[in-house]
Amino acid sequence: MEFISATVIIILGCVARLLFLRRRNLRGPPCIGGWIPWIGAGFEFGKAPLEFIEKARIKYGPIFTVCAVGTRMTFVTEEEGINVFLKSKEVNFELAVQEPIYRTASIPKNIFLKLHEKLYVMLKGKLGTFSLYQFTGQLTEELHGQLKDLGTHGTRDLNSLVRQILYPATVNVLFKKGWFPTDERRIREFHQHFQAYDEGFQYGSQLPECLLRKWSKSKKWLLALFEKNIPDIKTHKSAKDNSLTVMQAMLDVLEMETNEQKGPNYGLLLLWASLSNSVPVTFWTLGFVLSHPSIHRTIMEGISSVFGTAGKEKIEVSEDDLKKLPLIKWCILETIRLRAPGVITRKVTKPIEILNYTVPPGDLLMLSPFWVHRNPKYFPEPELFKPERWKKATLEKRAFLDCFVAFGSGKYQCPGRWLALLKIQICIILMFYYYDCNLLDPLPKQSSLHLVGVQQPKGQCRIEFKQRK
Repeated sequence: MEFISATVIIILGCVARLLFLRRRNLRGPPCIGGWIPWIGAGFEFGKAPLEFIEKARIKYGPIFTVCAVGTRMTFVTEEEGINVFLKSKEVNFELAVQEPIYRTASIPKNIFLKLHEKLYVMLKGKLGTFSLYQFTGQLTEELHGQLKDLGTHGTRDLNSLVRQILYPATVNVLFKKGWFPTDERRIREFHQHFQAYDEGFQYGSQLPECLLRKWSKSKKWLLALFEKNIPDIKTHKSAKDNSLTVMQAMLDVLEMETNEQKGPNYGLLLLWASLSNSVPVTFWTLGFVLSHPSIHRTIMEGISSVFGTAGKEKIEVSEDDLKKLPLIKWCILETIRLRAPGVITRKVTKPIEILNYTVPPGDLLMLSPFWVHRNPKYFPEPELFKPERWKKATLEKRAFLDCFVAFGSGKYQCPGRWLALLKIQICIILMFYYYDCNLLDPLPKQSSLHLVGVQQPKGQCRIEFKQRK
């Protein structure tokens, strides 16, 4: 009898718990799953993730959960959810990215969690606004060299042209002057492997490496390249002021904080972070400007007023010069608004309340800068390229427009954002100063597949350039 009573109590307790959990689940956001366990909505989501996000927002409202490939992703699209994403102490950046970083750079989670704060502080200081003056001259010098190699005239795919200019300039500044290969065969190898790694990064961050043979081969090639060159990078001395490059400063932190030899892995991560977004932003900015004749004309007039009308003299670009050409920075920021990352992510560590819904711990909280930047409530006429909207931003105080979230926000806002903007500004100034440029093709649409990082072009776009006389 006692056994029967105990059994009844246990059964009733289980039923009560199930009812309680079901009631709690009613407070969860609308959930999009699928009929295949673990895969969930993975197939539909993977076909065109940007379009999937917007269709789900229209159908389910400003917050919804997508279950795909064993992961719960809860998307927020309006102010309350955005504020929770950016400001809540119950969401965590490091826990959200530790698995993707392990997959893409082979950095173990325990080492990443141990070093991330220290490396972030170092990068924030090294790449912050008060340190930018150290890079202006270096970038100008490197970009001069790359533009000189273009010759007097030519026709090229704009994306390939930008890669040819920015790959070596960025590598030589951040890692070691002269480190980028100069031999044609080695240059082709670098381009081939970095492009394969970059294009497959999104899939490499989610799937086992054994399923991505081409991507895995390029990842290993890049790691081997760093393995071979780390000793040389470490001992390199600046000929001018004996200052450390960013990679050298990173190696110092690694050596001080851990016995693990992870220099090549962090070198790969720094390489990807410094090139993966700045290259497409430069492509799109040049493309947008050349597609808008009045904006192009105004920029050319500004460059001529600061540097003169001829294109032959070797010019130096200073911070004061950049301040006299605000339209170029406005164009870059407007480009980033229109081609922003598909998602940025945090991990929920404790239950959080958003719009009367409870998001459980373990969910990835997802924000889509691409779609936030297309909300007319925040950005009127959102599909139009309107750099003049950035007049309202107090850029001299390093403040962007409200709800501009391409660089993240809060504690772990992108530490390289100011250097990236500086590099792209100088590149555009020098390109337009030395060459008359025209697009030969319409500007392509962005790919609908890209979630990680700035949107890539869907197709080629040729540019004709002629040296100015």
